[in-house]
Amino acid sequence: MPDNGDVEAVDASPRGDSQVRVYGMAPRDGAQPNEIVEGFLEAMTGDDPEFATARKYLTKKVSQKWDPRQVTVLDNGPVPQADRSNDREGGAYTYALTGTKIAEVNEQRAYQPVKQAYRETIHLSRQNGPDGQEWRIDGLPPGLVLGESDFERIYTRVNKYYFASGTSSERTGAHPWLVADPVYVRKRMDPQTQMDPVTQTVEALLSGPTNWLKPVVGSSFPTGTALKLKEGTKSLVFDDRNALKVPLNGKASNVGQKRCREMAAQLLFTLRDLTSYRVGQVELQRSDNSTLCVLGGDQAEDFAPERASGSPDYQYFLDTKHRLVRMVGSAENTGSEDEAEPVPGPLGGGERLLGTVGVARDERRAAGVSKDARSLYVASIVSDSEPEKPVLTSGAKLEEDRLSAPSWDGRGDLWVADRDPRQPRLLRLAGGEGDPEEVRVVDGLDGARIEALKVSADGVRIALLVTEDGRTTLKLGRIERHGPDDSPEVSVVDLRPIAPQMEEVTAVSWAGRSRLVVVGRESGGVQQLRYLQTDGSTSDAQSVPGANRVTTVASADDDRLPLLAHSLEDGIVRLPPGANWKTVASKGSSPVYPG
Repeated sequence: MPDNGDVEAVDASPRGDSQVRVYGMAPRDGAQPNEIVEGFLEAMTGDDPEFATARKYLTKKVSQKWDPRQVTVLDNGPVPQADRSNDREGGAYTYALTGTKIAEVNEQRAYQPVKQAYRETIHLSRQNGPDGQEWRIDGLPPGLVLGESDFERIYTRVNKYYFASGTSSERTGAHPWLVADPVYVRKRMDPQTQMDPVTQTVEALLSGPTNWLKPVVGSSFPTGTALKLKEGTKSLVFDDRNALKVPLNGKASNVGQKRCREMAAQLLFTLRDLTSYRVGQVELQRSDNSTLCVLGGDQAEDFAPERASGSPDYQYFLDTKHRLVRMVGSAENTGSEDEAEPVPGPLGGGERLLGTVGVARDERRAAGVSKDARSLYVASIVSDSEPEKPVLTSGAKLEEDRLSAPSWDGRGDLWVADRDPRQPRLLRLAGGEGDPEEVRVVDGLDGARIEALKVSADGVRIALLVTEDGRTTLKLGRIERHGPDDSPEVSVVDLRPIAPQMEEVTAVSWAGRSRLVVVGRESGGVQQLRYLQTDGSTSDAQSVPGANRVTTVASADDDRLPLLAHSLEDGIVRLPPGANWKTVASKGSSPVYPG
């Protein structure tokens, strides 16, 4: 420590990423074909601007066409294999790239899980260079080809946020609901754009929702809105108060204050998902750098995605008398069988023997399916009332072919599947009452039967367990509404697999804005609990300790609350954050959070 001298001001450390950069090696003079291929594969994992090193392995023509925005992810990386028919004297060489493809990331930065064999080719030819003829690549697969470990090192997931269609404040009198749209950005500087992760994320938000979510969400940013950075500037910068100024082009200069605040809310919640940054305030600027509007963190809570469901007051399950009972749902409560009490009304009074249940997100009503799975009842759980007639009855002969467990969305609609093989149907009760309406399921069901379902709080996504040829898998569908707001035609479209790596999925629950908790097993493996993102990517959350023979799992949108599960060996169990599973009730079934 110095003990004399003048005091000097020290600038704050730059906020930029200080992680180690990776740079590939340029091809050496006289490099052989195998060196060219291996050097190019290594250079694709690097951080050099515009992939300059990787392009040195390519012919000039191929380099101009190569677009590294698309990414193919292989489980253990690409393995090059020389074609036996190669003839060096003929001036050409071919290598096969093989592996197991587990995902693709498209130009919109959207992740799509797959599970299939990968085989592409790299073709080399002799090219004239300054020191004579050199081997260079003149044919290659599109985009980047990365192993899973390299992909996880280079990219990070972030949720963009857009407003659910049909939830505008003009119609409801409240702020519209934000829906998470997960994408991947580079953790460090993007070689193509020279943008840091924050600026990449803002640019991705302004470009609009991904194609899969686009039909059911909208953005408050006017079409064509883009960043207008100062000349020579590539990235946005936080000030010392964690505030971010975002300069926009002329497309957004004339929006009103209400709409501007919605735009700022989209930005603020999107940036909060970059965990290395703490955003205190967002200031949107016009093209002339004047202030358009300002939104602070506290003000943005009115737009919070989880406000549709909130933090539930109780946790629920069915006791040994097939009654709906509840426990206090706080994170501090460790829970015990003695703390569970029947809910008010017929569902907790024993008038109806229940087999499965779903609690409305406002915790004022619940829907119960009878023990034989034949009838669906809806009743109050805040006051006593007379038992009502079933709102839906299944005519299937076998119990396993009748009604699934019900699920509520944040709009107050109730969903259930009738698994009758003679007439399988997905049904919705608008507002949780009235006559059930059949929901068309298109694009992806392909003859499979819906076994179970969970609807997201925002009401635009639905997780389905579907069975075909004796195998149950997990798919995510998009809920579209067309026609008048008070009587829309509802359909579930564009189903896509979420966990193709799992051979069998037993149970699923929503666990946040874009996350699911899944019970299942891989081929040849044992049962496991795992968090998955709604795009099918593995969550960065901690792994879930296994419980014994789990049949049902339940999670709240508030990640401070414990997981609930039903174990055939241990009964109703609960997993608080950072702890182990604990038995709440030695006997019971159907644990649920509201939703």
